Amino acid sequence: MSLTLYVDSQFTSPYALSVFATLKEKGLPFELKTVDLDAGAQLQPPFRDLALTARVPALVHDGFVLTESSAISEYLDEVFPAPEYHAVLPRNSQRRAQARQIQAWLRSDLMPIRQERSTITVFYEPATQPLSAEALAAADKLIRTAGKLVDGPNLFTRWCVADTDLAIMLLRLIRSGHEVPQKLVDYAEGQWQRPPVQAWLTLLPKK
Repeated sequence: MSLTLYVDSQFTSPYALSVFATLKEKGLPFELKTVDLDAGAQLQPPFRDLALTARVPALVHDGFVLTESSAISEYLDEVFPAPEYHAVLPRNSQRRAQARQIQAWLRSDLMPIRQERSTITVFYEPATQPLSAEALAAADKLIRTAGKLVDGPNLFTRWCVADTDLAIMLLRLIRSGHEVPQKLVDYAEGQWQRPPVQAWLTLLPKK
């Protein structure tokens, strides 16, 4: 078995972290390679010719190449199933669908937050500019929705990869001083302490 994960060289992609956490939580050995997005390496050979969507993360499994983080995590959960490997999505069909729903929502909505609070503000330094009216409305939606979802240390009985994704989105607000209910702060900070996330943080280039 050979697994290679391609991530951004600055280690700021929340989607690359999502797959990194999946591999770590499942206990799968893998090689890590970086792509310099600032230099446009994702649009040049050899990565452009390797990855269908020319984006990170990209996973290579015994010659099979897959991009898009949620697709990769679902693939890994199917190919390396529980109980031999830790499940990263709930095994119950309805909860699994809910986890996918959360992941899809976080990837397709809340654009003003993603624009004004990039993950640089999570991994490196907080933002100093106030949120625009559009971003404030998105923040309100995020907090209101997360408040309905979070009722403990994890979204469901056990950790799933959607927990990492939701925590990162909440931390975009928390790290830059936006007022967030304490239960959501506790949830996000608790997810941040999981070993895969801490392992990711050790990889950050020194600024």
